Amino acid sequence: MAIVNRTPDSFHDRGATFALDRAIEAARAAAAAGADWIDVGGVPFAPGPEVTAEQELERVLPVVEAARDLAVVSVDTFRPEVARAVVAAGAGVVNDTSGLRDPAMADAVVGTDATLVITHSLAAPRTRYPRPSYDDVTAEVLDFLRRRVQLALDRGVRPEQIVIDPGHDLNKNTYHSLELTRRLGELTALGYPMLAAVSNKDFIGETLDAAQHDRLIGTVAAVVFCVTQGARIVRVHDVPAAVDAVRMTEAMLGLRPPATARHNLA
Repeated sequence: MAIVNRTPDSFHDRGATFALDRAIEAARAAAAAGADWIDVGGVPFAPGPEVTAEQELERVLPVVEAARDLAVVSVDTFRPEVARAVVAAGAGVVNDTSGLRDPAMADAVVGTDATLVITHSLAAPRTRYPRPSYDDVTAEVLDFLRRRVQLALDRGVRPEQIVIDPGHDLNKNTYHSLELTRRLGELTALGYPMLAAVSNKDFIGETLDAAQHDRLIGTVAAVVFCVTQGARIVRVHDVPAAVDAVRMTEAMLGLRPPATARHNLA
């Protein structure tokens, strides 16, 4: 899953794809590099200036329309009205980082073929949550996801439409995110495909003492580890590196044949 943000204040790209032409160019490049999904965002998770639903749609809809024939298009949003509009425009995934804080988010995919990503987070959208605390972060994330998945099912979402995301760094400190990663297998036991959104996050930067744009190797290591623990979708900024890392990992796990096989066969 490639990341294309139409925001001026995203934590990593800091507006590099805010302009529409840059966003479309990034979506095309991601698809050409092997991205299966393209995740378009119009509002960051973190607190910041107000962005109305109308402004959010103005940002994401043109990218959805431009990218829907390139790959599966996902839209990162917490607003039901935005979710409904992007699905109608051809988005195949609603990526809800608020974890169905508004249950109407589930309704946006009912009766469609769209996928719903349910992510663990504690804070209301765009709200600070200082010093998050857990007795057992993995057990509590598991319980949250189990309850929110059931909420989605109760509202008519089909099981095959659901993807779960433990929410690395979302209202979690570095120790929490590292422990979640070590214990991802406990979450895959829920039986739903898992998305791991680890790219360039602070738990990588703090573990390695690496600045924001010096985290590629740490990101690749985290991506590979998450795949070995059962993640089946990884959300990344650097698509070519992640594609190579994931394909190599899948081959070693016996999930993908080599692209070519000539060595010592002649």
